[in-house]
Amino acid sequence: MILGLRTAIYPAPDLAAAKKWYAEVLGLQPYFDQPFYVGFSVGGFELGLDPHATPGITGTQALWGVANAASAYMRLIALGATELEPVKEVGEGIKVGAVQDPFGNRLGIIENPLFDKTAIR
Repeated sequence: MILGLRTAIYPAPDLAAAKKWYAEVLGLQPYFDQPFYVGFSVGGFELGLDPHATPGITGTQALWGVANAASAYMRLIALGATELEPVKEVGEGIKVGAVQDPFGNRLGIIENPLFDKTAIR
């Protein structure tokens, strides 16, 4: 049985640069830091960096929760990401957007007033 999202892994061939950039984006240091993988604990979930994977913007797409999608999107751009999908409302107050990180990966964000933190297991 699937219990829910635990980890989203991003390819990071330049692991040192990716670790530095994501530490700035997330405002925290990794809890797991090895030459083969770096893991950040983000709100009870993991954002991982894999130096052996190939970056891209297709495939499975994780969306990371933010309090304000528009300001989070602009901050990502200011930190060196490039526009991919501008923030848009998709209904019921839910807003989504995506950037391409400096390493070639899609980084999606979501502002979801309907998200129920108590449902996390």
